[in-house]
Amino acid sequence: MTAPQIVWLRRDLRLADQPAFHDAAQAGPVIPVYVLDDDAPGDHAIGGAARWWLHQSLDSLSRDLGKHRSRIVLRRGDAASELIQLAKEVGAQCVHAIRHYEPWWRAAQRKVAGEVNLVLHDGNYLLPAGAVTTGSGDPYKIYTPFSKAVLDEMPPREPLPAPDTISLPERWPDSDDLADWGLLPSKPDWAGGMRAFWQVGEAAAHDRLEEWSGMVADYDDGRNLPSIDGSSRLSPHLHWGEISPAQVWHRLHGRRGQGWATFAKEIIWRDYAQNVIAQFPDYPRKSYRDGYGDLWRSRKPARNDLQTWQRGMTGYPVVDAGMRQLWQTGWMHNRVRMITASFLVKHLLIDWREGERWFWDCLVDADYGNNGVNWQWISGTGVDSNMFPRIMAPLTQSEKFDAGDYIREFVPELSSLPDEVIHDPPDDQRGDYPPKMIGHKEARERALSAYRKSRG
Repeated sequence: MTAPQIVWLRRDLRLADQPAFHDAAQAGPVIPVYVLDDDAPGDHAIGGAARWWLHQSLDSLSRDLGKHRSRIVLRRGDAASELIQLAKEVGAQCVHAIRHYEPWWRAAQRKVAGEVNLVLHDGNYLLPAGAVTTGSGDPYKIYTPFSKAVLDEMPPREPLPAPDTISLPERWPDSDDLADWGLLPSKPDWAGGMRAFWQVGEAAAHDRLEEWSGMVADYDDGRNLPSIDGSSRLSPHLHWGEISPAQVWHRLHGRRGQGWATFAKEIIWRDYAQNVIAQFPDYPRKSYRDGYGDLWRSRKPARNDLQTWQRGMTGYPVVDAGMRQLWQTGWMHNRVRMITASFLVKHLLIDWREGERWFWDCLVDADYGNNGVNWQWISGTGVDSNMFPRIMAPLTQSEKFDAGDYIREFVPELSSLPDEVIHDPPDDQRGDYPPKMIGHKEARERALSAYRKSRG
């Protein structure tokens, strides 16, 4: 019998337009493998909310494979070592995988390739990192020229179909039981809001894409209005690879209006983030620009303020609505992500890495590249970033983008307030809702003063 082909799964949990599955299925019997490696990523092991999503996504893919009488082999430990050992155990001819750019996955890819025949495929992004370069042949660091260069290469390749058949190995190697991994919260079970908000898996991703295809024309305006939720909500499906960006692009490409053009740039932003971490592997951990270390308040005095922000009790309704949405659903509206992040970094002068770590643990779409690039953009420390002195005014943002109903949903203490006051309730109408932890004018002046001092 033909030697089996291992498909190494990570953030590519789909069958359609999955180049590793496609090529492996044509070459011989397929053994899909997922290795839960919590040590190699160090402080970026999969966070709590993402672990919930991973469980659901693996379970969904397992059921899809079951229709072909196939299954996923689950192992836990050092991913590279487990794959090398498994390949020897089953006599695998080849390990197929979609290329990943996180530093721990790049190290694992090198280790596996040193021991077995590893074939890396591209499929999680529109283009491989480094595929477009400047006139001098260097990787792009700035988003705008990068985006233009990617657009010049579009459309992406046509998506691949799911395999018609998947040949089975003569015997299946031992596998962990998914339930034994403890990915789901139990004591307490805090995932009720996520279960109510999300459908997980490849079929759910395509259902959401179909629904979104009728809404994308309004994206340019709707994406900024949290009360109507004009976002695609495709981000976790794309992050976990339940759908590919090529599938999204070909489904939506050609739609008239600014909505599609704006959304296309959001897809390209995912590619940009991978290009950044390919150049600067520690980018989500280390400021790109020097001289910001003295800007942040020391960790101990800022601890209570950090916890107040995390709990959504800052006294700024739109900030608190966002933080509570994050905790309840594992996701936050894009406009509100910027407002809450700016508040932490500039109103509270707390190091952006504290926010990056909190989002990493709470987001179902927590992505090493995207999360780090977004936080460094808002903090002004990034290779391409907003200037620190540009300080978002949360009260103005809330009113400008009509966040009243959004606040009513996630800050129920204020649900009875009219639009005229809900963005900035007067003291006598706040009830049990807390006062502002710091005034906007005071926070702005403190931030600008600290910035000037940090600049010498």
